[in-house]
Order: sequence, then structure tokens, then C-alpha cells
Amino acid sequence: MKTIALISQKGGVGKTTLAIGLAVAAQKDGYSAAILDLDPQASAAFWHDTRNNETPAVVAVPASRLKHMLNAARESSCTFVVIDTPPFAKDIAFEAVQHADAVLIPTRPAVLDVMAMVKTLEMVRHYQKPAAVVLTLCPPKGREIVDTIDTIRSLGADLAAPHIHNRIAYSRAQQTGRSVQEFEPNGKAAYEIRQLYVYTRDHLFPAKE
Repeated sequence: MKTIALISQKGGVGKTTLAIGLAVAAQKDGYSAAILDLDPQASAAFWHDTRNNETPAVVAVPASRLKHMLNAARESSCTFVVIDTPPFAKDIAFEAVQHADAVLIPTRPAVLDVMAMVKTLEMVRHYQKPAAVVLTLCPPKGREIVDTIDTIRSLGADLAAPHIHNRIAYSRAQQTGRSVQEFEPNGKAAYEIRQLYVYTRDHLFPAKE
């Protein structure tokens, strides 16, 4: 079973959006996918409640039960798990990193997000987990993206491809209980998520099981 955690100490960076998109992409790729929602706001679980499809499964779970839920997922033949974490919760982030096989760090191209990213990188390196930073909510163009990329590289961190842009399709899809791949299959947002999934699968995990 492959387990990836989405972690950022900064709020509003699109962790739940990525969790939903990656889980649906894994499902379409032949995995039995699930999201473990550790965020007390339970946004991913709410999304699933509004959905007409039972898959991917979404379970709201306290961090203290994460290890148990991962074991249960493995026993139920789940093969791809995405852990969605809240911001400003170091204890939960530590728990998620410990039990994940790999980590994605969503980061907006902004100063405060970069500062939060540094803290998360330190945590991930402590546990020696494969990780990559993914730029989210990117504007169409601007110096901020270039500056953030330079900072990421100067820190010795890997940068996931592609960048996730600030597109209305993401919020519209979630409002209807769908991922962007289901809402607008041929759109730019769907393409971004599919490419991010492929990057995650091929760079952060070993060969497909």
C-alpha cells in the first residue's frame, strides 16, 4: 500500500484539493484509493458526503487513530492512501509524516508560505521520507513563482511538476462533489492534477506494485 501525506503549516494552500485530486487519479489508475482526513474541519469528508460516488473512500479520523486506520485500510485491500492534514498542528503533522511513505508539501508562491515550508522540510528530513514541494494557487505569471522556485532549490528540496494554478474549476468541482478530472476532464486543472499524480507515483514511490 502506498501512503502519501499532504503537509503544510500554512493554511489555505490547497491540501484538500490536492488530496481529492490525487485520490481520484489513483482510483482511475487502478488503485483502491482512500483519503484519511485528519483536519478537524473535515473538508474532504464533507466533499465525500456531497458525492454521488462511494469511491474513493474518505474517513475523518483523529491523528491518534491514524496508525490503526492505516492498518485497517491495508487489511481491506486499499492500495493508495492520501493523508490530509490541518495547518498549524505540528503534532498531527509529525504523526502523518511518521506513518506516510512520502510527503507532498503544498506551498503558495508567497513569503509566509515559503517560511512555513522550511519548517515542514526540516520535519520531513528528520524522518528521512521522500518529499517534494508543489507550488499551488499560482498566478498566470509573475516574479513570485520564479523567486519561490529559486528558494526551493537553494534549500535543496525537490520541486514537483507541474505547478497548480489558481483555477476556478477546482472550487466548482468540489461544490458538486467531484474532482476536477470528473468535473472538466479535458480542462487545464484536470491536466495539472493528472500530471502531479504521475509525478508523485513515479518519483516518490518505487515501481508500481
